[in-house]
Amino acid sequence: MPHWHDKNPTEEQLALLRSIRALAFDVDGVLTDGGIIYGTSGMEIKRFDCKDGLGLRLWLKAGFDLAIITGRESVAVSERAKDLNLKYVYQKCGDKAEVLKRFSLESGVPLKEICVVGDDIIDIPMMRSAGLAVAVGDASIECKEAAQLVTLKAGGRGAAREVIEYILKGRFLWDKVIADYYA
Repeated sequence: MPHWHDKNPTEEQLALLRSIRALAFDVDGVLTDGGIIYGTSGMEIKRFDCKDGLGLRLWLKAGFDLAIITGRESVAVSERAKDLNLKYVYQKCGDKAEVLKRFSLESGVPLKEICVVGDDIIDIPMMRSAGLAVAVGDASIECKEAAQLVTLKAGGRGAAREVIEYILKGRFLWDKVIADYYA
């Protein structure tokens, strides 16, 4: 279970980071902590992290593509995607690897230039299809074993932001993205 953060990335790892032009995130357990609350009327409530949200905005502001690919369907996810102005939102996905291929075609970004972030066994086929597979810090053992990188942070607790910062810093774009954000 690699943690590139534990050491300086190798030239090969930096080359991989520099090749990434799109991100695909699972939702439950990645953009949320995996908990689902049902209200008395059946309304589903999910908790999203604001730092992750800003990270997603920074990624998009840098001119890159981003997708949400989730096995469930939720109004909360639709609302979060709308709030973030996400173009690529795929819900109720059975075969996430096939949906990732669809995202690749629709965005024009080759699979080898997409980073997928997952947390459980349902995400592994999608992770194996991507150029960079990342598991969040509290992912299942199987998911961590399928990943090239494991975040230090847990899903829904800053892992998405960590991935975005890591890739943008590896591409030497972080300072520019921050400066553009303040401008």
